[in-house]
Amino acid sequence: MIEFQLNGAPQRLEGADPNLSILEWLRTKMRLRGTKEGCASGDCGACTVLLGSPVGEGQMHYQSINSCIALIGSLHGKHLVTVEALKQTHPVQTAMVECHGSQCGFCTPGIVMSLVGLHREVTVDQQPCDQARLLETLAGNLCRCTGYRPIIEAGTQAIMDDAQVWAGDALFVDAAAGASPAERASLEHASGRRLDTPLSLAELRDLLAASPGARIMAGTTDLALEITQQLRELPHLIAIERIPELQQVIETETGLNVGSAVTFTRLWEPLVYQWPAFGPLLSRLASLQIRNRGTLGGNIANASPVGDMPPPLLALDAELLLDGAAGERMLPLREFFLDYRRTALRPGEFIRSIHVPGPGADERLFIYKVSKRLDDDISAVLGAFWFRFEAGRVADCRLAYGGMAATPRRATAAEAALRGAVFDEASVAAASAALAEDFTPLSDARASAAYRLRIAANLLRRALLEQHADPATRPLLSVTDHA
Repeated sequence: MIEFQLNGAPQRLEGADPNLSILEWLRTKMRLRGTKEGCASGDCGACTVLLGSPVGEGQMHYQSINSCIALIGSLHGKHLVTVEALKQTHPVQTAMVECHGSQCGFCTPGIVMSLVGLHREVTVDQQPCDQARLLETLAGNLCRCTGYRPIIEAGTQAIMDDAQVWAGDALFVDAAAGASPAERASLEHASGRRLDTPLSLAELRDLLAASPGARIMAGTTDLALEITQQLRELPHLIAIERIPELQQVIETETGLNVGSAVTFTRLWEPLVYQWPAFGPLLSRLASLQIRNRGTLGGNIANASPVGDMPPPLLALDAELLLDGAAGERMLPLREFFLDYRRTALRPGEFIRSIHVPGPGADERLFIYKVSKRLDDDISAVLGAFWFRFEAGRVADCRLAYGGMAATPRRATAAEAALRGAVFDEASVAAASAALAEDFTPLSDARASAAYRLRIAANLLRRALLEQHADPATRPLLSVTDHA
């Protein structure tokens, strides 16, 4: 059984299918059809809802999420808010009408919920909002009718110009007071499909030892696609977001220890503080709705060749703490990816945390993502380069790429061409030529093999130009403000 609240009303689900998405449950079981299915893959934002999670005694923190790729097991102890809860007209709805921000209306509920989430952050959490923050909020919502200008104007009017507290705000406050406790929960469907929610590492180890084929569930931004896109049935899910150790970000003398269930939104501030180059990358990692749910551990464990985080973590020589019934072990990330979607995880083992080394003297990190769209798109090529300079020479370097091979991978031949050399056009030309020894990329819908090799080389030259630019003209190092 799982317990949660839906638009302020308590809900208890027993015997539900753990493979059921929140969107499907809303539309088919609850007949709440304001939340729309546009893509069932987290790309369009038509299914956007707000999900409140307890953050303290009598407090809830609300974030926008894609309900099409969030499973019902993730609702336990939380408050789900849909567009139907806006029975008292919200300032965002008024502005959308006045600014003509809706035409066919299909995408409008998702857009409204994204803006309502931002409105609450500004009016209740007292977070600042500028045009960049508004655009970030809307980047995960697609609209084929309006051209976006009136939607942006509506957001500006309701949130930036005159953000007044909504008269129906008690919906959020009352839900916090009635939040379910964080007790263990489970679901078992008549089909035999099962969900378990352990509260400790010991319970997780035991569950995986007994059922090594179970799938670990955190943000489900990738896992749920197996259900919605590939129409698979996942017989046993283990939700890990209630295990405290997996939610920690700990600063140490050598860097950050990041729990595998930490979301990108929570990771943003501590990671960008240490390595500013992550700022522009995280602002382009999927959409806000995805970053609110997607986890660092999941991005690594799914072993996608175009995942955004593995290349910079490889460049920093990050390490993984793996855990299981057989005990703990440390493994360098460079040894984790074995082949396409294959990793060094043993049966019953899971990623417990990721150690991200901090910056040292004369070190610099460059991260560049190339994709067809600026927002909410998968990389064609992602290059991440770590350098340690001494007297104008490359004392050491690590060059990592995504989209160039079956796994995220280091360019060892190119690294050898740069080590000990002056970082100039000649050394970069030699390293660029060596990339052909490191990679034999494939051609696919995102890019041709020739394009990928050319771009991989050009990104190295971009790092050279940025390194030698006047510090006042280095826009790629600017960090997007993010709370």
